[in-house]
Amino acid sequence: MGCSPSAETPRSGRAGDGGEDGREEDDAVRVSLSAESRRVIRQSWREIQEDVSRVGIIMFVRLFETHPECKDIFFIFKDVDDVEALRTSRELRAHGLRTMSFIEKTVARIDQDERLEQLILELGRKHYRYSASPKYYEYVGTEFIRAIQPVLKERWSPALEEAWKMLFLYITCTMKRGFQQAQREPAHT
Repeated sequence: MGCSPSAETPRSGRAGDGGEDGREEDDAVRVSLSAESRRVIRQSWREIQEDVSRVGIIMFVRLFETHPECKDIFFIFKDVDDVEALRTSRELRAHGLRTMSFIEKTVARIDQDERLEQLILELGRKHYRYSASPKYYEYVGTEFIRAIQPVLKERWSPALEEAWKMLFLYITCTMKRGFQQAQREPAHT
């Protein structure tokens, strides 16, 4: 079936998606981003951008606090247990900004399904090269949502939360597909 950001019937069996019938086993999630969900994501992103650096740091500090096993992916943070050292780390700030930049690109392409899919698939492929297991991907969306709630304050709503959850479900699902595609590729020497 595959992940699709649209409310239309999901596309099926495209070449290169994996499996004999062109489908990924872990990919049977249907993601529906309505026009209203896309609108509220774009609108909230404009507000989040004003504090993007802080959101990135908060997101990763919380990620490492709630799921310390995620630090194993980041060799530089693997043995750092001091939360203040994480908050002031230039490396963590840089990675947080890269992640926020990716989210910005995602929001910019939110109405361009094919371009959005390719962007996210490539990120999944890169995460394979970094040995960043897909089992951690969903945690990032959860911590992003927790980090943006205080930024958006009274503008936060259940509908906005659901829209961001659906977007991150799509990102997670599609990244996993990109990771699996890269995993199946022959090693380049």
